[in-house]
Amino acid sequence: MSTNIKTNNNKLRAISISGSIAVIIAAIMWGVDGVLLTPRLLDNTGHALNTSFVVFVLHLIPFVLMNFVFYKYYTILKQFTLKDFLCMFLVALLGGAIGTMCIVKALFLVNFQNLTIVALLQKLQPVFAIILSVIILKEKLSKQYFLWAALALAAGYVMTFGFNPPSSESSNIIQAALYALGAAFCFGSSTVFSKILLNKYSSPTITFFRYGFTTVIALIICLLSGAIMQFHIVPTKTWIIFLLIAFTTGSGAIFLYYYGLQKIKASVSSILELFFPITAALLDYFINNNTMTVVQWIAAAVMIFSIIRLSRKG
Repeated sequence: MSTNIKTNNNKLRAISISGSIAVIIAAIMWGVDGVLLTPRLLDNTGHALNTSFVVFVLHLIPFVLMNFVFYKYYTILKQFTLKDFLCMFLVALLGGAIGTMCIVKALFLVNFQNLTIVALLQKLQPVFAIILSVIILKEKLSKQYFLWAALALAAGYVMTFGFNPPSSESSNIIQAALYALGAAFCFGSSTVFSKILLNKYSSPTITFFRYGFTTVIALIICLLSGAIMQFHIVPTKTWIIFLLIAFTTGSGAIFLYYYGLQKIKASVSSILELFFPITAALLDYFINNNTMTVVQWIAAAVMIFSIIRLSRKG
């Protein structure tokens, strides 16, 4: 009896470790993407491409390639309930389309400056994920939640603007910060709906349909906005970056993330995802020679600590 218990505990520990490693690698890949790849998705005049077009292409390429391997997954749609379709649509709309558009727009707005701030602000997503968990999953908030959430948001403000009110000179930073917060809300919400789906379906299944649904949503947005016409102004070097993201920091990272999320608690995942801003901060310093002030670093540390406490106490 005790031998069986030990064996089960060892299996659970192995699952937890493998899931944690998968999420860490995915988070590091997103950090690399945010600093080295996405900000360089430029047109043939050196200007940033339309964000909806970028999101469409970043999902179209992997989805087309996935069809060669996962085409049999379409039969799984017959098992989808109305709730499953709704959750999948919300994962694609929030985590795939709107969330990605927000973070891409934020990265374009800072023009290789303050990339660390954008990456850190985006990690406020546990604040929104926990709120949505209360609404959707009927989870209860601890009394300490509001304290840590308020502290995390306050620290995020100080990290972005210091102790001064935003000025007109920092309009791009203000916009970038708002987009980063929008991404945090979308990704946090998407995590909750993804967790619901992962209780029924495998991580490859969710990844495949997330990319499929997001591709359709982004295509509709591109058609309505006219951004679909940008195909002819994309230079060869940008297409290479698109392909690189598609195979690595895009679909590759999402596969790893969903694999890990299926094996560990969402609260643990939220903490491990902090490897994203840590990676972004290091790369931003060593490659772009950008760094933050002492006050900003202290605020960032307070924000990260608050997020960790949130994930444990939410």
